[in-house]
Amino acid sequence: VLRQLANHGQTQKYEHQRIGLNSRLDTLQAALLRVKLRHLPAAQAARQALGTRYDVGLGKVPGLQIPTRDPRSSHVFQQYTLRIEEDTQRDALQQHLRQHGIPSAIHYPRPVHQQPAYAYLGYRAGQFPVAEQLCRQVLSLPLHPGLTAAQVDYVVASIDAFFAV
Repeated sequence: VLRQLANHGQTQKYEHQRIGLNSRLDTLQAALLRVKLRHLPAAQAARQALGTRYDVGLGKVPGLQIPTRDPRSSHVFQQYTLRIEEDTQRDALQQHLRQHGIPSAIHYPRPVHQQPAYAYLGYRAGQFPVAEQLCRQVLSLPLHPGLTAAQVDYVVASIDAFFAV
């Protein structure tokens, strides 16, 4: 139970049995983080540049919604998550990317109201249709400070090819 609580209440990835915390930082991690924090501004700038490159490359692809940005703030793109408007295309796009050597992830496959940790609230499938639909539509692309512009361009070209068919 304590391990679950310390890991967001998860028993396995994306399976929340109870409401938990993120309490997984140990001494070694803290020491590494102290050094790594010096590089945070450069890493954030790299993520922002890559996010902008994705925005430019994917912003006009029909059937695809890119992340929105608030002009009053900056976005560091922990994830670059697309919304594929046609539910049935999300899994096909993920398979297409995989076939081209491009990793992707469905970070939120199950809405909060369908997590076991919230079962006591009594919500059922269909009560939050927008959340359920979004869980069928989202797909996150690779984005990390070590990613190159050429790699982003390859991802964009692969997505363009998928939607051009």
